[in-house]
Amino acid sequence: MTATVSGDFELTMDELRAVARYVAETAQEVLPVFVDANPSDSRPRAALDAAWEFVNGAKRTKLQRVTSLDAHRAAKEASTEASRLAACAAGDAASAAYLHPIAKAHQVGHILRAAASTARIAEINAGDDPEAGKKLIEQARQRATPVVIDVLHRYPLAPSGKNRVAQLMTALDASLRASR
Repeated sequence: MTATVSGDFELTMDELRAVARYVAETAQEVLPVFVDANPSDSRPRAALDAAWEFVNGAKRTKLQRVTSLDAHRAAKEASTEASRLAACAAGDAASAAYLHPIAKAHQVGHILRAAASTARIAEINAGDDPEAGKKLIEQARQRATPVVIDVLHRYPLAPSGKNRVAQLMTALDASLRASR
C-alpha cells in the first residue's frame, strides 16, 4: 500500500509521482532554452534533478520545495520570455511532488502549466505562430497517462486567464477532460 495525502480527496504517492513525471518530462524538453540563454544559472537544472529524484522513488523532501522556489526566482531573472517559461516549467516539475489534494483551480497549474509554457515557447520560436502551440498541446494531451487524467479530474477546471500560457493551459485542461 502506498502512502496517501488527504485533503478534499486523497492522492497516493504513486499518483503524485505520475503527475511529477508528466511535468518533469515536459520541463526536460525545454530546459535547454533556459540553459542556452542563462548558461551560468543552474537553479532550474537543480529543480528538475530534484523532481526526477522524487519521480524515481525518493521521498518528498525540502529539496523539491527549495529548488522549485529557486527555479522560479531564476525565471524572474531570465533574459528572455522563452527562458523564463523554461525556468518556470522546471520549478513546476519540482513542486509537483507537493501537489495539494484540495479542490482549488490553481492546483491545476501544478499539473498543466509546464506543458502550457512549453507550448508557448514553441509559439515564440515559430514567430508567435499559434499553430506551434496547438501542436504541443496535442502532444501533451497524448502523453498524459490515465493516472494523470484521473488526478486532473479531481480538481476544478483550470483557471481562466488572459495571458497566452493561461489560455494554452485552459485548452489542454479541456482536451484532457474530454479524452476520458
